[in-house]
Amino acid sequence: MAYRLLTTLTDPDTAPAVELAAAYAQRWEIESVFDELKTHQRGSKVVLRSKSPDLVLQEIWGYLCCHYAIRSLMSQAAHHSGHDPDRLSFTAALRVVRQSVAHQGAFSP
Repeated sequence: MAYRLLTTLTDPDTAPAVELAAAYAQRWEIESVFDELKTHQRGSKVVLRSKSPDLVLQEIWGYLCCHYAIRSLMSQAAHHSGHDPDRLSFTAALRVVRQSVAHQGAFSP
């Protein structure tokens, strides 16, 4: 994949093009994670239900733990099948997890 990056940095010794391109790609990975959390996992129009600061933190940690669990399952599945975890779809994995949790006997506490 080719990247074109415009920047005001002019010294190639301070900021080599290869490093800038890698940093740019990493930036978009975190943006994808934010999208997964805010749009797909939680829902775009859902607000936090908690009323106190402590409960808001608890709810946020719940979302983060859930996201970590799904990503961990995706990583294990990718490793088992010999694929790159970045190539797997978070929304497809989320759908599978939601379906398995919806069937009460399919998920053991």
